[in-house]
Amino acid sequence: MKKLINNLKNIWKVEELRKRILLTLFLILIYRIGSFVILPGVNYTALAAAQENGGQNMLETLLSLFSGGGFSNASIMALGIMPYISASIIMQLLGMAVPAVQKMQNEGESGRKRINNFTRILTIVICALQAPSYLGLYVESKGALPVDAGTLWWAQSIIVLVAGAMFAVWLGERITDKGIGNGISLLITVGILARLPEAFMAEFGFAVESGNLIKIVVEIFVFMVVVLGTVLIVQGVRKVPLNTAKRVVGARAAEDQGTRNYLPIKVNASGVMPIIFAQAIMTVPMMMMGQGDGFIAKYMGDIYGFGYNALLFVLIIVFTYFYTAIMINPRKIADELKRSGGFIPGIRPGEETAGYIDSLVSRITLPGSIFLAFIAIIPAIAKIAGVNDAFAMFFGGTSLLIMVGVVLDTLQQVESYLLNRHMDSLMEGTRIQGRRTQNETSGM
Repeated sequence: MKKLINNLKNIWKVEELRKRILLTLFLILIYRIGSFVILPGVNYTALAAAQENGGQNMLETLLSLFSGGGFSNASIMALGIMPYISASIIMQLLGMAVPAVQKMQNEGESGRKRINNFTRILTIVICALQAPSYLGLYVESKGALPVDAGTLWWAQSIIVLVAGAMFAVWLGERITDKGIGNGISLLITVGILARLPEAFMAEFGFAVESGNLIKIVVEIFVFMVVVLGTVLIVQGVRKVPLNTAKRVVGARAAEDQGTRNYLPIKVNASGVMPIIFAQAIMTVPMMMMGQGDGFIAKYMGDIYGFGYNALLFVLIIVFTYFYTAIMINPRKIADELKRSGGFIPGIRPGEETAGYIDSLVSRITLPGSIFLAFIAIIPAIAKIAGVNDAFAMFFGGTSLLIMVGVVLDTLQQVESYLLNRHMDSLMEGTRIQGRRTQNETSGM
């Protein structure tokens, strides 16, 4: 505890880091306030009554979770940040098939800015398509539309929803540029965490009413174990040993010749994307044919049923291999190693190195994909064990992976600022205040 307090004091002492954290908290507060501002004209009383009586289906629950309740509240930020995520995924997929997008990806900073501009434009298009569907399929179905809802109301509501989603994107980008980074992911995480206290209190209240407090203790313990396992899989890497050729500076060799480096290959290089893809595919047939007594409604309509989770398990494994193939290019890695003079001991540079990395990635991806799929179906296992629906969603799935990944990235960002501050203090009072020359750097 004393170490934690000292670390918090050190964070507060760094002026730049303090300003960034305060700005981040302020922008997050604005985002949270926006999720409670109801669309003009919407009958929130009827909306709340319909939710209390009829509950929410799978799609509504997931979207409400990612938007921090803005979706279920019919707020001006009901669409949340997910349209931007969808646009980013589409641009990534286009980068594989469209040469023009591939060219922009290889243009460095200028290409990245152009891709971001196209992503924003695509986000507006997606929002303009989703807004009428949201008003018609959700708000109208709950009986919350204004009595005199005409063309003008529909037009202004669509504009407000699109503007709210783009404002959320702007907040995320400001957090990335002026705050502590990972703005878009941080907004999603905040929306997820905002639902956690309510879900936990509901589970705790049920345990108190039933007189079974041991159950809530066991659930907390299991939740901590799942989080620990998720941290291990997110942080887990396979270090491939590398030998680098000696570097010659002037007429002498650098002192770091022959040093052993490592090529880190993550156990879960695909992150949360396989779960998002799999759940998106599983949602489509449920929306189209999930009503009635058909096969899909019977076996795939229950998100806690065996059929749904078995298919979800298989799809996540398939998409993990697919997305890992997108993220890791063994041939490109082998070419970069060859150009830099690095090689894997016992493996010839070039094609043999590419084949070795490809086989290694395939072997590592298998346990990583199985663990990822297992995390995705943990909510169903928790539901069978007697956990309520709201709290069971936090035992695994996309929400848990996003929370763990973003929290770890944010901690790394803070740690980097502290490390830079430490390095600056070591350099104070030295003979050279500017950047070191090449010879001085290599001689260290």
